[in-house]
Amino acid sequence: MLYILYGTEPVIIKQKVDQIKKESGLDNLSWSYYDLENSNLKDIIEEANSGSLFSTKRGIYVENAYIFTGTTNKKLPEQDTKLLEGYLDVMNEDTILVFSVFKEKLDVRKKITKKIQEVGKVINLNVKNNDVSIIKDMFKPCNISFDNCVYFKNRIGNDLGILNQEAKKILVFKENKGEVTKEDIVNLTTSNVDMDLFHLIDNIVSDNKKAALESFEEMLKHGEEPFVIIINLANQFRIFYQVKTLFEKGYNGKSIAEYLKIHPFRVKKALERRHQFDSKQLLSYLDKLADLDFKIKSGVIDKKIGLELFILDKDCCI
Repeated sequence: MLYILYGTEPVIIKQKVDQIKKESGLDNLSWSYYDLENSNLKDIIEEANSGSLFSTKRGIYVENAYIFTGTTNKKLPEQDTKLLEGYLDVMNEDTILVFSVFKEKLDVRKKITKKIQEVGKVINLNVKNNDVSIIKDMFKPCNISFDNCVYFKNRIGNDLGILNQEAKKILVFKENKGEVTKEDIVNLTTSNVDMDLFHLIDNIVSDNKKAALESFEEMLKHGEEPFVIIINLANQFRIFYQVKTLFEKGYNGKSIAEYLKIHPFRVKKALERRHQFDSKQLLSYLDKLADLDFKIKSGVIDKKIGLELFILDKDCCI
């Protein structure tokens, strides 16, 4: 059998490779590993045609299989894809050959890609960051509810690599059995402060005061200073206002990032939320935070109480 696995998330591709290995019934001694950027396709085909010293069957995993993409990097070794085409005509039934490509798409115009689509399995592993089923798979063999998957993702963020690392910490603690609870997630994982800030902002804007206070308390538990949160809120609301204004003037995400000299990720997040905010509302938040900043520095109000009152949309002078 021959596979091409492709997608932008190495974590998901690795999970699929592990699944193929498990289903093959072969141990690690019967698997070989290559990186096509540092290997010769000729050597891989020769091994695919040979037998294993440890069993009648063998597996070969080849990373960075750029021959199936439109990559034209002259620094990469030239590969004779006709050797692979010949192998596809008389594949060794005792060999499982798995190619992986860390790209969003393959070049389906290439002859070699078309031929593998006919005789092998081409698996698209591109995923949406909010796909809860991916997170559920990370916790196997433990069980985790849909709500706790969502909570886990909201707490950690969208980076699947980091999500996978945090899930492994929980699995070790749970000894790979039982139900993963919200308490396990809170006690055993490290919250993404940027995500906490966005949750706090979303809850403030949607007037969900209870959830906003919970987000604020969560940030305090992880050592965030109220005054730093105030500064970060003001900075983020300012970015939202600037990005919204520039976008309405015809700027795209890249040009906005260059104009404001900020990371494209922050622009992306602001653009995703632009429909949530009214420009006047954003300016009002900035005025209130500036007023709160002055009153805290003047000793008129405690910083924690002042921020709580801001969240509750009450007079910060109380």
